[in-house]
Amino acid sequence: MTQLDVRPEASDTMSGAADGESGGDGDVRGKGLGKGSVGLVGSAVIGISTVAPVYCLTSTLGSTAGEVGVQMPAVFLAGFLPMLLVAFAYRELNKAMPDCGTSFTWTVKAFGPRIGWMCGWGLVIATIIVLSNLAGVATSYFWLLAGEITGDPSIAALDDNKLVHIATCLTLIAVATAISYRGMTATKGVQYTLVGLQLAVLAIFVAMAVQKASAGTFDTGLDFSWQWMNPFAVGSMAAFTAGLSLSIFMYWGWDTCLTANEETIGSAKTPGRASLIAMVVLVGSYLATGVAAQMAVGSGDKGLGLGNPETSGNVFAALAGPVMGPALGILLFVAVLASAAASLQTTFIPVARTVLAMSTYEALPASYAKVHPRFKTPGRATVMAGVATGLFYTVMTLVSENVLTDTIFALGLMICFYYSLTAFACAWYFRGDLRRSARDLLFKGVFPVLGGLLLASVFGKTLYDAWDPAYGSGSTIPGLGVGSVFVIGVGLLALGLVIMLVTARRSPAFFRGEILTKSTPALVVED
Repeated sequence: MTQLDVRPEASDTMSGAADGESGGDGDVRGKGLGKGSVGLVGSAVIGISTVAPVYCLTSTLGSTAGEVGVQMPAVFLAGFLPMLLVAFAYRELNKAMPDCGTSFTWTVKAFGPRIGWMCGWGLVIATIIVLSNLAGVATSYFWLLAGEITGDPSIAALDDNKLVHIATCLTLIAVATAISYRGMTATKGVQYTLVGLQLAVLAIFVAMAVQKASAGTFDTGLDFSWQWMNPFAVGSMAAFTAGLSLSIFMYWGWDTCLTANEETIGSAKTPGRASLIAMVVLVGSYLATGVAAQMAVGSGDKGLGLGNPETSGNVFAALAGPVMGPALGILLFVAVLASAAASLQTTFIPVARTVLAMSTYEALPASYAKVHPRFKTPGRATVMAGVATGLFYTVMTLVSENVLTDTIFALGLMICFYYSLTAFACAWYFRGDLRRSARDLLFKGVFPVLGGLLLASVFGKTLYDAWDPAYGSGSTIPGLGVGSVFVIGVGLLALGLVIMLVTARRSPAFFRGEILTKSTPALVVED
């Protein structure tokens, strides 16, 4: 059976035209990016790298165990569910419109320019926050690793010097920006090595943790139980929601596979397949590591237990030596540094290409629509992202460590905001297809709506919890009595609204719906 698009053919600048694939909506534009720069495996590797599995595990494994106890593996599975459902929405939208603007372009086509612009803003600001956090983590582990290798605690202590820390952080941001600037081919080559290193070290850690658990090396170790996989055994709804929010953060970034769609071989199908491969690898890695660590040291709050508040923020720093020994333990430090550094580089992909798309469709200044003639990358948008990340991290670090911490907590709001909008956009855009077949009903309607509702619920619950000053770092805004996480999250979205209103005065055509038009899929005829 074949499907024939009876709408007039789009121009040869359309995404996917070089691959002989359907061009999608007629007003979707090509950007001049380097087509065919990455294949299925490379795209999946970039998606895994952006998520940064080793970094996510060391920073959230203990916090999740502290919230839900031995049900930590079950919460990892629960967090995977809405992401999988949303991934189906991304796959279907990408088939119809393989555009590097992804969430921005698709929500404009479904809901119009203003909702689409805010969805794009949510993606951009979430990515800037993540980039700054990744740069900070990579900096800390750089000096920690240097201290471990030299055996000199004073070198590791350099990270506590604020000026040294900021200078190192800005250097790492500059290097990552330069690599991303040189194009997908350079990015892909670096990522194969860094992602391979991460997964290999995780496999060694899992094997040695299971060995230690079998030998009963640690008093806090536990025998494996299938009950760990039961999310309904979590003590309270509040604990489950908190753990779920952390789990969702651990999967964020897989959609980079889709953002690179115009540079991928087989742009209409390959990115969707790559994102699903990346998510399967991620959930497998998280479950294996979580179960092995819990068997070895337990999830309690004493000693090496994962829930110990003194070590839960950086679990691998505490477990590297005891589980893997002094020599191999250094590999775990290397893996965390590689994870943060790799993700720092690839996370430039979605923000730069979203800005490129917004500029191409006249939703941002035209200068960001320029593509480097040699590297075929959004050069100016990439540099802008690097500069914005450096400024954001520097200002937040100098203002207050609490502000920086709460900004990271507010990240969950941005993630749920633009993922849920994209999921709803899928169901609405394909609303005319939902009665054609059971497959269309499920993958274009039911699954995306369920994923969107789950993430929208987490968004609402997080807003409610963040109102409490005790949420996050426990800091509050003087005179308001409201948690700073709430103020930062809502404030960043409000800032986007203000910028949108200013942009609307300078680029009225886009906001009148004259550039990207609201639409539904073209009529298809099956034979």
